[in-house]
Amino acid sequence: MKRLLLFLMLAAACGLAQPKSRPVATRPPASPQRIAAAPADHWPIQSLTVEGSRHFTQQELLAVAGLKIGQIAGKDEFEAARERLLATAAFETVGYRFEPAPDGKGYAASFQVTEVEILPVRFDELGVPDAALEAALRARDPLFSMKGLPASQPVIARHVQWIQEYLTAQGSQVKVSGGVAPWPEAMTVVFRPDGALPAVVEVTFEGNQALSEDDLRKAIAGAAVGLAYTEPRFRDVLNNSVVPAYEAHGFITVAFPKIRTEPVESPRGIKVFVSVIEGPTFKLGKVSIPNPAPVKSEDLLKAGRFETGETANFDHVNTSLSEIRQLLNRVGYLDAQVAAGREIHDDEKTVDLALRVDAGPQYTMGSLNVTGLDLSAEAEIRRIWTIKPGKPFNPEYPDLFLATIRDQGMFDNLGETKADVRKDGTRHTADITLTFGAAKKPVEDKPKGPGGPFGVL
Repeated sequence: MKRLLLFLMLAAACGLAQPKSRPVATRPPASPQRIAAAPADHWPIQSLTVEGSRHFTQQELLAVAGLKIGQIAGKDEFEAARERLLATAAFETVGYRFEPAPDGKGYAASFQVTEVEILPVRFDELGVPDAALEAALRARDPLFSMKGLPASQPVIARHVQWIQEYLTAQGSQVKVSGGVAPWPEAMTVVFRPDGALPAVVEVTFEGNQALSEDDLRKAIAGAAVGLAYTEPRFRDVLNNSVVPAYEAHGFITVAFPKIRTEPVESPRGIKVFVSVIEGPTFKLGKVSIPNPAPVKSEDLLKAGRFETGETANFDHVNTSLSEIRQLLNRVGYLDAQVAAGREIHDDEKTVDLALRVDAGPQYTMGSLNVTGLDLSAEAEIRRIWTIKPGKPFNPEYPDLFLATIRDQGMFDNLGETKADVRKDGTRHTADITLTFGAAKKPVEDKPKGPGGPFGVL
């Protein structure tokens, strides 16, 4: 059987530009499995994946691409799918490749994408529920998510138009604007009514006792002062800045029942008054992991070192969650996420934690590449590298390995060293490149003559 036609298309595009593509072609196969009606350079797609996306699922991207397993396809179909992905304006580059499947009866195909900057989305004072706007946009844009939208002007303008159309259909007179703006937790794509909003110039708290006015102002100042004010946005600031300050002292039911504002002439803006109900302090109760995890629950809880029976300090709790993530990372679960659900017992003034552990796939050691050494030294590095291919990968090991080599003085005149880790999200492997640089020779001072550094002129 002759080899299956192989095209390699690696194309790049910025915005909606149309980049050139360069196919690499080989002879098409002659196969008894060929569908008679298909063109000579078209074959069934046996597998189809997407590489390089961090914010969109493979299912979402393949739905936009419009290709399916079992479809008869060739260069034209893949190029059309690539153009559909580029048209979303969500990607800086889109490439594809298709090669013979293992059985030689079709294509093993994949797309490679590089995303533009993706930012979270907020609807601000548009007068309708966020869920309704999210559903309306999702119906127009299959890649839309509140967690992330491409921060490019064509994408934002398109969504402004769709939101405007939806609001008009609901009888709203609001005129919509959209753009990138600072939000309490991060830069965000914000859709809101058109027109300038007053800025916060001062914040005063009322009813606080456990934390002083100065403590609360320090907690909120960087996020609140200068913020274009709307109450939902300001409450986000409170939740992200002031609530953690209270929760570090065990006040986990703190509330802000009333917020009022007054105009300020100089500097022009508004002063915000926040009413505070601190509530009682709570102690940390039981901590459990209800669902199975790839590491024993008792080992994870031991790594977390939770301070049960003590005042519930959620700064310490967050540190404990980080320690658990690091333990999972060390045994190859590089995408591990750990969160804590709370069960508050008002009568006992305790809070129990149920940890949600999403370990994700386990990454194993892939290839080891060594640069900057001669063959004998490289062979020695490979000999003493202890993580073998196929074994769970510990992301802390490469830097520790290089530090040990330096501390033991294995090489004379050793300069800068670094370890680069490349995760393969499809194969779930980690490829490592160790770079060894030679020490820079000291620059010798040139002799200076009586006329200065260049002698007598």
